[in-house]
Amino acid sequence: MVALTATIYNFDIDLADSDRGVYETLALRVAQHPSESPDYLVTRVLAYCLEYADGMAFSKGLSDPDDPTIAVRDLTGAIRLWMDIGTPDAARLHKASKAAARVVVYTHKDPAQWLRQIAGERVHRAEALEIYSVDREIVAGLVNKLARRMAFGLSIVDRHVFVATDDGDTIEGNVTRHAFNSR
Repeated sequence: MVALTATIYNFDIDLADSDRGVYETLALRVAQHPSESPDYLVTRVLAYCLEYADGMAFSKGLSDPDDPTIAVRDLTGAIRLWMDIGTPDAARLHKASKAAARVVVYTHKDPAQWLRQIAGERVHRAEALEIYSVDREIVAGLVNKLARRMAFGLSIVDRHVFVATDDGDTIEGNVTRHAFNSR
């Protein structure tokens, strides 16, 4: 049996985040593991842009499952930002909250169902968790245009995202914050 290998995507993104005053040109080389859905991949790239900061890096993926999906570390190697994508379980959120000053989750799935599922679970500093859902229109629109090499402009104003694709289309939608209800 032959092992499947990752697919490499190259994203050239002009980022204009007026909410945070971040204006950057990003050249991202992102590996998609065979078990990773296109929706997850697109959400991972969007989350990277929405939280972009100096020193931000993707994890090594499935080869290092205990690491955050995306992280910002300080000069000592300590994790300042732990970011996960999708619907991590409460135990992972608990671990993340103990390991990092800031924990953020971006989901492309139904946040209400996931939050009900983990409600009441023990999570360290649960009140500080930042949980966001990305509008399905944004994710679906980018998945439909997904190519091994992509270029687009990404503008963020009041957590409203505008994606200007290189073929002249605009995809837009909101990024919504959700509360985590712990015990």
